[in-house]
Amino acid sequence: MRHFGQIPSAVRTGLFHREPAEFTADSPARTLAVALGATLYSPATRPRLADDIRKQAGRGVVSMVLCLEDSISDADVEAGEANLVRQFRDLADGRAAGGPDVPLLFVRVREPRQITDLTARLGDTVGLLSGFVLPKFTEARGAAFLEALTRAEHTAGRRLYAMPVLESPELLHLETRAETLAGIASITDKYRDHVLALRLGVTDFCSAYGLRRSPDMTAYDVKVVAHVIADVVNVLGRADGTGFTITGPVWEYFRPGERMFKPQLRRSPFLEGRAEDLRTALIEHDMDGLLREIELDRANGLLGKTCIHPTHVLPVHALSVVSHEEWSDAQDILRPEQGGGGVLRSAYTNKMNEVKPHRAWAERTLVRAEAFGVAREDVGFVELLTAGLAG
Repeated sequence: MRHFGQIPSAVRTGLFHREPAEFTADSPARTLAVALGATLYSPATRPRLADDIRKQAGRGVVSMVLCLEDSISDADVEAGEANLVRQFRDLADGRAAGGPDVPLLFVRVREPRQITDLTARLGDTVGLLSGFVLPKFTEARGAAFLEALTRAEHTAGRRLYAMPVLESPELLHLETRAETLAGIASITDKYRDHVLALRLGVTDFCSAYGLRRSPDMTAYDVKVVAHVIADVVNVLGRADGTGFTITGPVWEYFRPGERMFKPQLRRSPFLEGRAEDLRTALIEHDMDGLLREIELDRANGLLGKTCIHPTHVLPVHALSVVSHEEWSDAQDILRPEQGGGGVLRSAYTNKMNEVKPHRAWAERTLVRAEAFGVAREDVGFVELLTAGLAG
C-alpha cells in the first residue's frame, strides 16, 4: 500500500518532491498509526462488503473499519458477524487468485467476547485483519477488551491492534474527566504495544447535550467538545514518548453549502485542459467545513480522521501531505550540527526555527512525510485533490 497509489506513477512524480513510502500491515506501529489517514467506516452488514472494500482500495483508501456497533441495529449483530466471516473469505480468495491488496481492516465490536469469537471464526482469513475498534473506552471497560485482544492474538498467531474510541459520558462530564483520562492513560500504557491509535467519538459527546454542529461549524466551534479534545491531547497526545496518535472526529455532512475553495479550483492551472466534468466534480465536492476541520485537527494535535463517506477520504489525504516548506524547516531543525540548539532563519526566509522547541514538531513532520509524501514547491492542496480525483 501507499498513499496516492491510485495515481499513475508519472503523475505522482510531477506532484511530489518525495513520494509517499510503501507500507504493509506488518510495518512498524509508528508508521501504521500515522499512515491510517482517512479511516472509512462501513456497516458490517453490507451484502457486497468485499466488493466495496476492493473498490475503495482502488480509490486510495488505506484503512477501513467494519462496524458491528452503532451503525447497525441490535437485531442485526448476529447477521453482521456471519457476513464478516463470509466477506473475509471472499477477500482472501480474491487475493489468492492474484487480486489486489486490501486496506488495513479493523472490526468495531460491541463487547469483548466478539473479539475472541470472530478471530476464531475467521480461521485462516484472519491474516487480513489488522485489529479491533473498542467503543466507549474507559479503564474499566477497556481492560476486558484488551485482555480479549491478547487472547485473540494468540489464536491468530499474528499481531492485532486496538483502536479505543474515546466517547464515554465519564470523559465528557467535567466532574469525572480528569479521573477518567488518568484511567485511560494507565490502561493504554499497560497495553501500549497493542494500542495503535486513539479515536475520538465526537458525535456521542454532542449527543449527551442534545447538540449537533451545522455544516458551517467544526467540532472546535462546539466549546464543550473542544474542551474535551484539548484535555485528551493534553493527557494522551504528548510528544515525550508517553502519548499516542489521536485521530480527528467524524465529519457528518456530504454537501456543505458554502464553498470557499471554489474560486481556487476554478483558477488552478492544474485544471487547464481537463474535462469539464472533472471541473464540475471538484467544484461540487463537499469540502469547505471538512477542510477547515482537518486543518484545525492538525493544529490541535490530531492526525487522520474518521470518515463515513468515501468523498471525505481524498481531502483528508491531500491535506496530510507535507508541504515543501514544512519539510525544509523540519530538515533544517533536525540537522546533526543543530543538536546544541539555537535559532535559524527558515530557508523560505519567512519564519524563525528554534531548534529545541521545534524539534518534536520536526520529528512528527518527517514521520508524516514518510507516509504521505512531500509536495513539490509549486504543488498545493488543489493540485493534489485534482490529481487524486482524476486518478
